[in-house]
Amino acid sequence: MFADKVEIYIRSGKGGDGHVSFRREMYVPAGGPDGGDGGKGGDVIFEVDEGINTLSDFRYKRKYAAEDGAPGSKAKRNGKSGKDLIIKVPSGTVIRDKETGKVIADMSFENKRDVILRGGRGGKGNQHYATATMQVPMYAQPGQKAQELNVVLELKMIADVGLIGFPNVGKSTFLSRVTNSRPKIGNYHFTTLSPNLGVVDMEEGGFVIADIPGLIEGASEGLGLGHQFLRHIERTKVLIHIVDAASTEGRDPIDDIEKINAELQAYNPDIATRPQVIAANKLDVLYKDDADIVIKQLKDIYEPKGIPVYPISAVSGEGVKELLHHVQHMLSNVDQTPIVFEKEFYPESLVEEDGPFEVWKEDEHRFVVEGPRIERMLGYTNLDSEKGFQFFQNFLRDNGILDELEALGIEDGDTVRMYGLEFDYYK
Repeated sequence: MFADKVEIYIRSGKGGDGHVSFRREMYVPAGGPDGGDGGKGGDVIFEVDEGINTLSDFRYKRKYAAEDGAPGSKAKRNGKSGKDLIIKVPSGTVIRDKETGKVIADMSFENKRDVILRGGRGGKGNQHYATATMQVPMYAQPGQKAQELNVVLELKMIADVGLIGFPNVGKSTFLSRVTNSRPKIGNYHFTTLSPNLGVVDMEEGGFVIADIPGLIEGASEGLGLGHQFLRHIERTKVLIHIVDAASTEGRDPIDDIEKINAELQAYNPDIATRPQVIAANKLDVLYKDDADIVIKQLKDIYEPKGIPVYPISAVSGEGVKELLHHVQHMLSNVDQTPIVFEKEFYPESLVEEDGPFEVWKEDEHRFVVEGPRIERMLGYTNLDSEKGFQFFQNFLRDNGILDELEALGIEDGDTVRMYGLEFDYYK
């Protein structure tokens, strides 16, 4: 089954915790701290695989996590870093943050590999916290937390030219004639249930065409298959608007053109301004006089607007070569800068190195203080010495933590808990 939009959960690896241990060997009665560092957590990396053209595999697996870093151990042995997780996607995949809708990465053109979530840093072992006044540090740094995100993957095909028009106007037949693509073709609505790509080879150079199915009135509002497939023309430079000039299903080709263009305008006004050429198809089923009347009407309305009209028959091939030469000329005159969706969301911002302190009342006489800087401060402050304890008290006061405790109603003799350590509070 073709899939071009999926939601998945991704998580990088947590950093391994640092280790608390001391050297214990014969003839070394008071060995120093020798706790090793934790390993770095694995990254989540997205990589383009040219052999994939759909997001279907993600329908069966929705959660992806890199490996956590291993904790450190004694004898200064560092933990092993977690393995990176590489997620393969088709070229043209845009990764968005689900909550905000902002673009994290566009996996197209030059961007073939992108680190989306970085693994947590490994924590330092207690060997790093020994000082002249604190020779027996009982603390090691915990590993940095993993990053996690819910993301939306959208496949926006990379094509120079987009085929637009109502169902059953001959887009698939046209694509099969001018390229090596072999889409399924039948005489019923929504024949094409997935976008098809084909390459047109010409003397002046080739170009890629995408058949965009599912366009009907109301497509920009999600009716029919509109929303699923409109995204695939967002990268195209030129649009071939195919209409049923013979009105084989009783529709007016001029009304069809107006309705489809209105849907483009509603979905993305930028797309509606791109160069367009009208291919008046199915002339093989009209008498010449009738065909001349239809073509004149179309030319009189659209060519003054800068939209040329080419009469063709996708079945017989009549007029197709002339149309392709004109499209090639149009492509040579448009900006060739690739259409890339710029990065708007930075997952790095999810990491709180020095996040805010949290102070709360656990029960009537017990309070808790936590925060990254508090945690690190405990790792290298000798609380057993009067000078070290005074330094730590000044740190709490200077950062407003004592004020917050007092605002919560702390009283002399109450207990303050910080990462497994408990202190009695006295003003």
